[in-house]
Amino acid sequence: MRVGDIIFSYAHGQVGAIGRVTEAASACPKPTEFGNVGSYWSENGWMVEVDFRPALHPLRPGDAIEQIAPLLPERHSPIQRNGHGNQGCYLAAISDVLGYLLLDLTHADWLGTGDRPWMHGELATPPPEVLDDIHAVESNQALSVTQRLQLAKARIGQGLFRKRVLLLDEACRVTGVSDARVLVASHIKPWREADNSDRLNGNNGILLSPHIDALFDEQLISFEDDGHLLVHPSLSPDVLYRWSIDPGCRTDRFRDEQQPYLARHRELFARKLR
Repeated sequence: MRVGDIIFSYAHGQVGAIGRVTEAASACPKPTEFGNVGSYWSENGWMVEVDFRPALHPLRPGDAIEQIAPLLPERHSPIQRNGHGNQGCYLAAISDVLGYLLLDLTHADWLGTGDRPWMHGELATPPPEVLDDIHAVESNQALSVTQRLQLAKARIGQGLFRKRVLLLDEACRVTGVSDARVLVASHIKPWREADNSDRLNGNNGILLSPHIDALFDEQLISFEDDGHLLVHPSLSPDVLYRWSIDPGCRTDRFRDEQQPYLARHRELFARKLR
């Protein structure tokens, strides 16, 4: 587990708390509070610091088992197919799509007090169409487990696809920001038009700042092969001004391998209603 990972706590028949890992694992003796529980475990193990918060809407998995069951791991599943917990599984990895579903079902995108969001950025629940796409990938038994994981992560610009884009691009094409932690690996040819090969192809990706990605994803901006920025007539100049976007911006020329994908993006850009 890494700092920032999300942990769902299942106890007393329900997912009642959600936590975020705050520190990397460190060696630690087995807690004396365990007593005889886990007597077959080593006396020395690992401790992970987790900031747990009560779920706003505690979830009994059986109440949503039709949604949850198809997404459970084939091995080492923390929940049984009947909705009951698996006492033989102490800590289990689950897929991104199941994690997002649990965040949604427990209303865990808003935790803490007042109106302060606890989850944000890449941890926010994706739009319904993205969840649908990830669910379709996870349910495709023709793909291997590894392929399903790679494609599910690629849908939200993570995993293998993101690594491939980062190998090809060093900074946002428009803002010049180079801190990869705040950049989005975006698909050029839309996900639903692409085949699985294109969905993982780094040449079908472009590294953008989040606000630039929002415009690119909506086909409100596009690029010529030579790097010249195209701005859709329907986009208010006020947006460009407030986001410090130069409509005459010209970036480096795109690679030959990217150009067929850009051609399709420009077609969608031209079709967009004014």
